[in-house]
Amino acid sequence: MPDLFDKHGGFRRLHSFTLATIVQIETLRFCRRFLTFDHREMADKYYDPKGRQYDQMTQAARSGRQNIIEGSERSSTSKDTEMKLTDVARASLSELRGDFEVFILDREQLPWSVHTPEAKAVNAISLDAAPFTDDMVHESAKHALEQRKKYAHWLDADDAVVVANAMLLIIGRALNMLKSQIEAQGKAFEETGGFSERLMAKRIEAREGQKSAEPSPDCPQCGKPMRARKSAKGDFWGCSTYPDCKGTRPQ
Repeated sequence: MPDLFDKHGGFRRLHSFTLATIVQIETLRFCRRFLTFDHREMADKYYDPKGRQYDQMTQAARSGRQNIIEGSERSSTSKDTEMKLTDVARASLSELRGDFEVFILDREQLPWSVHTPEAKAVNAISLDAAPFTDDMVHESAKHALEQRKKYAHWLDADDAVVVANAMLLIIGRALNMLKSQIEAQGKAFEETGGFSERLMAKRIEAREGQKSAEPSPDCPQCGKPMRARKSAKGDFWGCSTYPDCKGTRPQ
């Protein structure tokens, strides 16, 4: 029988989490660099007088990363919740991708085609495995920054459209990873069930084990084996053929 609790909390080893971390950091940086509240600073910036675009983009980036964390932590007791939160992370990053796309279109330019040399170069980048030992927070942060260096050529560009295009590709890759995670989570749920199903199975197993360990007397009325019963007045032995036979004995 499967363990009662699923393994949980391994999000720091996920490539999707590493990319979501890069996306959140770079969204904050992008907004500071290329959004402005002052129309006099319009040169290569997006005019955001009330700060709504800044807030929506940074919150969507945060939601993407945070829901990966929460989903992973909740997986021990609810595979259903894990899948829902992973899907929320995916939806948040999809929303953010839309903002970067509009940023590019607002400049009367198009997102890079997947066939362009730039897009091929970004998509060809492979992420390293997370080499964590016993200092997970420190090491995962260091790992994310090391992986970010692989995209630095585009993320550090002075041209906002170049940065936005790189972000589109990085987010797209994270979305594909999250889709695969949801599919794997659904398959695991189908094979082993969720916490509630396993808890019920454990309870039934425990009850059956208890019954088999206790010698049961014979029914005084029909001679059949009796079973331990509970009532408001206390525990007692009841005939196993009940309701055909209503024989009882005190425990």
